[in-house]
Amino acid sequence: MERSDLAEFEIEEKDLKLRICRNTGKGMIVSPPHLSGELPPTVSTQSSTSTPTETSIPNEEKGIAFIESPMVGTFYRAPSPEAEPFIEIGSNVKTDTPVCIIEAMKVMNEIQAEATGKIVEMLVEDGQPVEYGQALFKIKTD
Repeated sequence: MERSDLAEFEIEEKDLKLRICRNTGKGMIVSPPHLSGELPPTVSTQSSTSTPTETSIPNEEKGIAFIESPMVGTFYRAPSPEAEPFIEIGSNVKTDTPVCIIEAMKVMNEIQAEATGKIVEMLVEDGQPVEYGQALFKIKTD
């Protein structure tokens, strides 16, 4: 996978489903937080030819960075429905600060800030599907 720069490979046949992901260091797998019996919304796997959304990254601003989604999935602000969100607007974050969870194929992936600064804007709503590379948070860097 490293030789071909593949990050993810998935194949599905009758009774077999195989998914291989290369560790990109952008998140770690954690236990499923949403155990209320009701499954969160799923993400469509159909290809899309839509135009970029409002949350795509605008032109670069000086001292501003964006925390982006490292995968396709469902965005959650908190580790469980009853828990407080990882961060709020105005929260100071470091590179290893958890900022959200993205559920992909029923696996919860904790996403870290990967930048140091202050959260100035949340660009995604809780429970919303997100795309690979989509901006999740706007951060004023130190």
